[in-house]
Amino acid sequence: MKTFLICTLAIAVLVTLTSTARSPYQQVLDHSRIRGRQHGPNVCAVQKLIGSNKQYYTNCKQWYQRKICGKSTVISYECCPGYERVPGEKGCPAALPLVNIYETLGMVGATTTQMYSDRAILRPEIEGHGSYTIFAPSNEAWAALPKEILDALVSNVNIELLNALHYHMVDRRLLTDELKHGITIPSMYQNLNIQVHHYPNGIVTVNCARLMKADHHATNGVVHIIDKVITATTNSIQQHVENEENLETLKTALAASDLSTLLEGDEEYTLLAPTNEAFAKIPEATLKRILGDPEALKDLLSHHILRKAQCSEAIISGVSVETLEGSPLEVGCSGEELTLNGKAIISKKDVLATNGVVHFIDELLIPDAAKTVFELSSASDVSTALDLFRQAGLSSHLVGNERVTVLAPQNSVFKAGSPSVNRELFRNHIVKDQLSSKYLYHGQTLETMGGKKLRVFAYRNSLCIENSCIAAHDKKGRFGTLFIMDKMLTLPTGTVMDALKADNRFSMLVTAIQNAGLTETLNRDAAFTIFAPTNEAFRAMPQEKRNKLMGNAKELANILKYHIGEEILVSGAVGHLIRLKSLQGEKLEVSVRNNTVNVNKNPLVQADIMATNGVVHVVNTILEPPVIKYDISLDSGLAAAFSKVYQRHFRVPQALKELRRLKH
Repeated sequence: MKTFLICTLAIAVLVTLTSTARSPYQQVLDHSRIRGRQHGPNVCAVQKLIGSNKQYYTNCKQWYQRKICGKSTVISYECCPGYERVPGEKGCPAALPLVNIYETLGMVGATTTQMYSDRAILRPEIEGHGSYTIFAPSNEAWAALPKEILDALVSNVNIELLNALHYHMVDRRLLTDELKHGITIPSMYQNLNIQVHHYPNGIVTVNCARLMKADHHATNGVVHIIDKVITATTNSIQQHVENEENLETLKTALAASDLSTLLEGDEEYTLLAPTNEAFAKIPEATLKRILGDPEALKDLLSHHILRKAQCSEAIISGVSVETLEGSPLEVGCSGEELTLNGKAIISKKDVLATNGVVHFIDELLIPDAAKTVFELSSASDVSTALDLFRQAGLSSHLVGNERVTVLAPQNSVFKAGSPSVNRELFRNHIVKDQLSSKYLYHGQTLETMGGKKLRVFAYRNSLCIENSCIAAHDKKGRFGTLFIMDKMLTLPTGTVMDALKADNRFSMLVTAIQNAGLTETLNRDAAFTIFAPTNEAFRAMPQEKRNKLMGNAKELANILKYHIGEEILVSGAVGHLIRLKSLQGEKLEVSVRNNTVNVNKNPLVQADIMATNGVVHVVNTILEPPVIKYDISLDSGLAAAFSKVYQRHFRVPQALKELRRLKH
């Protein structure tokens, strides 16, 4: 909360300082200014990644985490772009001299680019008149080039070097506010495009090289320092796939789908390209099944395509990115490595294409939409249940092309041991048709493979099928859906009266129900919740009181009706206090404490004995309706009037209503 408030305050200061909307880069730079202002004017706080030369202007989140890509950082305070220190004065009070681009390169530390400009005979151009933008590689960027590439650039009468430098230039002034996400800019080398991406976290990239220090003004343009030497590309994503030997299997898979055309088009994507080795890691039967199923194949390939270009340099923490298939992938980083769903499986990154970027991955990402139910279970907490289905001989329903929904209890249900394998019981955990929980509704019935009808109960915070409630999000596969349930199903076998008669613990309750004339009520087609007192509960009553109660049918019926709720409430639906109206009229308070469901603060001995017209919960206590106490100060005349009203109407609420009328 403290962090949030400080960040909010920083943002408020930002808004005050700026009258117009700023780009994400400028917002992060302004935040760095706020963090550095205690050190003097025009000082920016910079986070440096320990053990590397990487540094970042800090945003609010990174400031408090003190980490970039999970690695620790140190804070330093440097002059903001365009300013310099003055001996004896605090901060960076002086603006850098406004000079031409060539001289600006030297002032901002891009001395290697300046040197190669001399060597390529570019200096006269960037010293002269005009308006240019140059994306100048840092000294470290030039040093990181493989020796053979650098040698090739500086040979051949320097024409290749000049071409390379011209590719880093645009023939007009472009500041970061104008470097919009997704635009392409013609370079000064044969008008070949430079791709710009301006991410919400303030990172700006050109051809996936990050702008480290931007917006250095010059008399004839602007200089941006970037962390790589960039090269032009003329290949689409699809062409990269076709030209790469290590993507032969992917090329074959794309050819069997209609996605090749998509990856040749103009819209930008990121392809997470599985290598041949990635495909080889998948069981042969699984791969054959997917490759032979056009819909599953399309889902598989679409799951490897992100809906936007995602350069690795833009990832400084985790971000959820939607795939073309529709499900999200968590893209993150660990030091220098890019991660997918927390795994460092990207073997080669930032292969630039005319319509996006390609990252090579060494594991296949199989989405749920392309999996069988058995495959879905491998990444879910239901492995014990799926093994029981297999032992029951039901595997064919879970691996084929039959549309089913499997109600699979989570592993914690079997902590006390697995039940004996009952084929019929497990057949009734498989529902005909592939369902989605968001389309289920209260009162719906579902047909099982065992021929039974299961009821759906929708509560405020729970969705239950008979006594078993859905404990996690659905996992929807190619043909089957996995519902992860909080317990094994209990199937109803008769009415609530039948359930009570079949259990010796309730012989005294059954007699009481018969004496009270409620047998017909509990056999009718309705929806009841019975909090059923055991014989032990009846015996705990003083004998005289019990005999008196059993001999008074009217009072007995009143007590028993208070044990009967007017709707079906299964235990899994009780996550907070529920006030359940009883047939007697007063409400029962059902709650949960220490994982035990209570009614009127009395724990249930057993829950969820399912019946065709309700559910039975076992209690070891006789529940008594609350005694209503009314604190009314009456004079003798009103008291007499109240007495007459009460005798006439026999009901306290009606008497009170009449009393209020008399008072007024």
